[in-house]
Amino acid sequence: MDIKDQITKAVERIASDKDLQEQFQKEPVKALESVLGVDLPDEIVEQVISGVKAKLMKDKVSGAVDSLKGFLKK
Repeated sequence: MDIKDQITKAVERIASDKDLQEQFQKEPVKALESVLGVDLPDEIVEQVISGVKAKLMKDKVSGAVDSLKGFLKK
């Protein structure tokens, strides 16, 4: 199982679904297992959760910076 592929798949699904975002914040393991459709071993789940959190946070920061740049250009 390629963890990077699982992270990418999870980020795409979670980022586009508000309900999944809320579930991921409250119950990341259940959210991931529902997105990926598999019951993962704990050590893999923790790696995927960390990767998804990092990617989602990076996307939020990037979006905020882009918005700020647009605001400052006005």
